[in-house]
Amino acid sequence: MSRHTPGRPVDVESLFPELLPFRRESVRLHPRPGSPTYKDSSVGGPLLWPAAEPWPVCREEHYDMDSGGGPEPAVPLVPIVQVHRVDAPGVPFPRGTDLLQVLWCPYAHGEFCYPLPQVHWRDSGAIGDVLPTPAPGAGLPEDWYPAACVVHPEQVTEYPSGDLPEDVYDTLRARFDTLLAETGLRYSYHLAAAPGIKLGGYPGWTQEPYWPDCEGCGRRMEHLLTVASWEFDGESWRTWLPEEDRADENDSDGLPWNADADNPAGLCLGDAGGVYIFECRTCPERPIGHWFDCS
Repeated sequence: MSRHTPGRPVDVESLFPELLPFRRESVRLHPRPGSPTYKDSSVGGPLLWPAAEPWPVCREEHYDMDSGGGPEPAVPLVPIVQVHRVDAPGVPFPRGTDLLQVLWCPYAHGEFCYPLPQVHWRDSGAIGDVLPTPAPGAGLPEDWYPAACVVHPEQVTEYPSGDLPEDVYDTLRARFDTLLAETGLRYSYHLAAAPGIKLGGYPGWTQEPYWPDCEGCGRRMEHLLTVASWEFDGESWRTWLPEEDRADENDSDGLPWNADADNPAGLCLGDAGGVYIFECRTCPERPIGHWFDCS
């Protein structure tokens, strides 16, 4: 089943034409529980990994946040996202590649206790024999890596929320307030950046924005991927919950969405936060950066 985000309930660009220069497209992946194969685009599923290439292992110092114990031993990285180019319209894949793979170590790293990601771009036709994806190691913090999900990619239009320049926000503040009073729509929740796991667009910040700079060229990196704990929350669902996941009026649990729609991958990153992965598209090696925040 495909997923379709409802059309915006108001014409954003007519009401707020100042937002037009900041318009971006993202690809909402809409993961849902399933049994993807290594050939499929997926969240948390097996990867099309070349047999000639060892599975990556984290040898950095990392900690188990649940146990509060000391450093953990080396651990195989876990699959986070695999996306074929055909499922990611508008995402700028490097020349000669058609497959994006993101993995990370689900233990806490560094001062801000973040998962440590890796990004791999591949030519799927050149992979040859495939290495089986290892099962997650025993004792990993389960809510720091996703359950296997099939995806239903959908391109949507976004506008900045936390990334909206202060002077533009000041210009629009009164109109935002009027919209809220007349319709109950809050710009930042209902009209700006899409929540959930997505490629491109604006990061789905939980706290204040943080854009890393490339250590090589010094330029600000571009947003590649948001991995959010939740697909939407108790307010943003009004405009971002797909049509196919809206519950019937007589739904037994009393929620406006069907089971598994709000957290299909079973993630809880910190206190329902997110991991944001960035890349430099100027440097040939396409280095990455990342950030982690939570409420």
